[in-house]
Amino acid sequence: MKQSRIATVGAVLAAAALALTACSGGSAPAGGGGGGEEEAVAIEDVKIVVPADPGGGWDQTGRAMSKVLTDDEIVGSAPVSNVGGAGGTVGLAQLANEKDPATLMVMGLVMVGAIETNASAVRLEDTAPIARLTDEPLVVVVPESSKYETLEDLVEDVVDKGQEVRVTGGSAGGADHILAGLLLEAAGVDGADIPSKLNYTPNSGGGEAVSLLVGNKVEAGISGVGEFLQYIEDGSMRALAVSGSEPVESLKDVPTITEAGYDVVLTNWRGVVAPGGISDGERAELERIVTELHDSDAWAEELETKGWADAFLTGDDFDAFLEENIADVTGTLKNIGLI
Repeated sequence: MKQSRIATVGAVLAAAALALTACSGGSAPAGGGGGGEEEAVAIEDVKIVVPADPGGGWDQTGRAMSKVLTDDEIVGSAPVSNVGGAGGTVGLAQLANEKDPATLMVMGLVMVGAIETNASAVRLEDTAPIARLTDEPLVVVVPESSKYETLEDLVEDVVDKGQEVRVTGGSAGGADHILAGLLLEAAGVDGADIPSKLNYTPNSGGGEAVSLLVGNKVEAGISGVGEFLQYIEDGSMRALAVSGSEPVESLKDVPTITEAGYDVVLTNWRGVVAPGGISDGERAELERIVTELHDSDAWAEELETKGWADAFLTGDDFDAFLEENIADVTGTLKNIGLI
């Protein structure tokens, strides 16, 4: 087996105890549950911002949230708007100027990495974390007509031919890009050499990656299982491996990356944050709304249908997870030469 550390960037950090702190001043994020009582706040409608183009995992998450929130009458309305670009950091910058506290922006591991690779002036530490919602393994795929039958076939060709082998996925520095770098590291490529070896085409939405793969414009792709599943099932793509520690129920015959010979495990979490200037009462009300969403039968059905794992966290637990995740992702990006 090729040797590499196991990347558990998406793991639950049960032992973490520190609250997420703002990067500028060391204070807790807005709405971070400071002392003192605050008048209760009622929110009847929410806006959901998806900081990516339609078709990807964030878009699927935002639209699933909107459907459940309105169908179950948790809120009166929950319109979704797409603000794509730069791994979500364009949407993040817009959130920094958002005046409506009843705004939820979908985000996750992809944005954590994109903030570093894009040197974003606005950071997640400037937002009010509301909840982590889901966790999902990634899948490495090739077009149906590809010569690659196994993950080893693909990785060895990238090692041998470098830039000749084109790989597509989500934004630069996101989960898909990180996984591609970790696979080369596990195959023995020095971290400093990975950027020159890896020909990675980033996309701001899952639909773009699908077009490149189905159109045979790239040799391989990486994304969340839910984003590629229908194309694997209809034969347009062939799955080589999944990135979790266990096989995926909907892809029973597809090995894990570890089973395929590379000691790498990486899962992609998604959650929601709110504008950083909201009050404690507004944050508590948004957490209540998202908790009611999570507890509904309709949300459980969405998780099962899309193959998402329930990874629900709110409050101080989510703050602590996010702080640790930012540190982990930054270290991983440095180790594999992506920043």
